[in-house]
Amino acid sequence: MKENYAPLYEALMNNINKKPISFHVPGHKYGRVFPKEFSPGFETILKFDATEVRGLDDLHAPEEAIKEALQLASDFFQSKETFFLVNGTTVGNLAMILSVCQPGDEIIVQRNCHKSVLNGLELAGASPVFIAPRYERETGRYSSILAKDVEEALSRHPNSKAVFLTYPDYFGSTYDLESIADIVHHSNLPLLVDEAHGVHFHLGETFPKSALASGADVVVQSAHKMSPAMTMASFLHIGGDRIDAEGIRHYLQILQSSSPSYPLMASLDLARFYMASWGNRERKELRQFTKNVRSILDSYDHLFTVKPSHLNVDPLKLTLEAEACSGYELAEALDAVGIVPEMATSEQVLLVLGLGPSLDLTDLNQRLGSLEWQLKNSSNHATIKENHLPLPVVQNLEYSYFDMRKMMVEKVDWSDAAGYVAAEAIIPYPPGIPMIMKGERISESHYQKVTALIKQGARFQNKEIEQGIRVFKGE
Repeated sequence: MKENYAPLYEALMNNINKKPISFHVPGHKYGRVFPKEFSPGFETILKFDATEVRGLDDLHAPEEAIKEALQLASDFFQSKETFFLVNGTTVGNLAMILSVCQPGDEIIVQRNCHKSVLNGLELAGASPVFIAPRYERETGRYSSILAKDVEEALSRHPNSKAVFLTYPDYFGSTYDLESIADIVHHSNLPLLVDEAHGVHFHLGETFPKSALASGADVVVQSAHKMSPAMTMASFLHIGGDRIDAEGIRHYLQILQSSSPSYPLMASLDLARFYMASWGNRERKELRQFTKNVRSILDSYDHLFTVKPSHLNVDPLKLTLEAEACSGYELAEALDAVGIVPEMATSEQVLLVLGLGPSLDLTDLNQRLGSLEWQLKNSSNHATIKENHLPLPVVQNLEYSYFDMRKMMVEKVDWSDAAGYVAAEAIIPYPPGIPMIMKGERISESHYQKVTALIKQGARFQNKEIEQGIRVFKGE
């Protein structure tokens, strides 16, 4: 097989060129049945939006073009087997957990995981043991998982079925995953990794070491985040013998759509093609582009500080530390001048670059020139810098998911919430990482952190969060 070949994309092009008369789904009939006034925006992609007709294969039983595309992806990522995901990394996280956990089984999980991991734990009825990342001054965040903390959790919970980590974090920070993999494997357990933001680490030099190369047994990657795939398109890779591949396949068939999107799958094929074709010329071009963007941003150090680059941080993630305002206020001001950031926290703003030059540097500089005026004239949100939330190194939930299903729930004001056990997760979005987990006892620090973020204008995936939180009755 040739790396410079995209078999699924080619199969779709062959199908288009045959000009088929469709007596099958989908109902838009390759764009022929569609609101005419909106056709110009959709007409190209609708021609690719096919179904399992002859020549286009079947994701759930691949034998032709999809099988070949999967093998090319496996060869590139050096996995034992690779799967295409059309329901995002979310479905990969769910499948990983369900494949290793029976109801009541313990599993060690990184505390600052994505909400989909917690949803998987609840669906499996697992008994999670959470380990917290350590605070790092250079990042200003809880970024680093220590091998000794994983070792302690395994020692205290020897019957755990797996270890589930997030690598890198949303801001691109990594840690010594290789040493952790050795510890996990010494206990003969699989290491599962949500590498949503690290698909490009397989390009080697310039980027941190990938999870698969570090010894992870199963890895899920959001191809759409850092490579040129469409939103919701992800990879799942099996890297070792400690996981049942058939179990993963079984749960992916249960959880994924039986009518998978061909444009999404083709974009995975093309993202792999793009990365496999990425070489020294592209690497040099990207390094220079990243250096130029950082230089322009550094010239506005009276408004924000660009966090320094480190070997263990993805160079495509640029973190701005707000100087005279909150991170949320800085993000709003950037958005107002047409510079759209990925996300904000109370103190920082995250900018994400792609694998190639994607913007005009002169235009960027001109828009940043309007930023100071925008900040002066923006509405003044609360700019207090709240204390960082203390996290226990090893933590269990107060109740099992099974017990929580049977418990009565009520809503209380935030001022009265401390001491209760949360009946819902409190999730700032982005990044979609729960600040308070369902089943976790609410502390005074939780109350102060949430109310500070509400004042600063943070977005939450919780309805009417200002009015309080749902807790378990009788606490």
